[in-house]
Amino acid sequence: MNAIELDSVTKAYDSVTAVDAVSLNIRQGAIVGLLGPNGAGKTTTIRMVMSILMPDSGAIRVLDQPVSDRTRDLIGYLPEERGLYPRMKVRDVIVFLAALHGMSEAEAGKRADEWLERFELSAWADKKLIDLSKGMQQKVQFITSVLHRPPLVILDEPFSGLDPVNAAAVKDIMLELRDQGSTVVLSTHRMEQVEKMCESICLINHGKCVLDGELRAIKQSYGKNTAHIEFTGPDGFLKHPSVAGVNRFGTGAEVKLKPGADAQALLKAAIECGAQISRFELLEPSLNDIFIERTTAHA
Repeated sequence: MNAIELDSVTKAYDSVTAVDAVSLNIRQGAIVGLLGPNGAGKTTTIRMVMSILMPDSGAIRVLDQPVSDRTRDLIGYLPEERGLYPRMKVRDVIVFLAALHGMSEAEAGKRADEWLERFELSAWADKKLIDLSKGMQQKVQFITSVLHRPPLVILDEPFSGLDPVNAAAVKDIMLELRDQGSTVVLSTHRMEQVEKMCESICLINHGKCVLDGELRAIKQSYGKNTAHIEFTGPDGFLKHPSVAGVNRFGTGAEVKLKPGADAQALLKAAIECGAQISRFELLEPSLNDIFIERTTAHA
């Protein structure tokens, strides 16, 4: 069974088509990346899945049911914009939002205490949200999205404001949710997190799905067309005819090769120009590179 099914879904605002005939299947029990540049239509798509907005045409099903207020209760949603009540106490707002999902006050309080301890927020339980840092508020909002153990979790920029330790904790929880059978939809611009966690992706640009499928297969389809080179000395070889693009970094460069180019010719040119090569490795392109290529190609 698919957790989410979109069939030719379209949504327009006046003269702007935010989502344009998007079809998408997200299988149950997976972590899926919903990607796209700013203004691509991701948030509108999420809001239609949440039944906050209704599509102009097409059909949406959530957990094998037509999208409705009932299916909304099956979803844990972390919006990019914080939606908590800033003058409520931390524990109170968690329990209150859990009650909206049908949980008893006693059970919600028990789970709230467990989650607050896990995120090292127990000492802040009776503080107002407004008194917490941005990162702490993000952790509270994350708790409210998963406390009721929903079978579908949609997380929009969940790592916003989190330091590396807490970002890792959120990542581990996402993996736990998947292992427990929940489906996790991750919308983020942090491609390194998507690459580590997501089994498949859907890339939306200008309201259209421009790339959809298993991440491993997508990367393999590009082949090993990127040379990771670490070197010191002259860099004139980076203008070799085999080079399609260069991304410089502190100790070297990632070089995208033209189709059919010979990587050994590039390596030979580097040596001949006097560069001292400490690493030369052919790689599949990063998801970040694929993202840039597909969104600029469909601009």
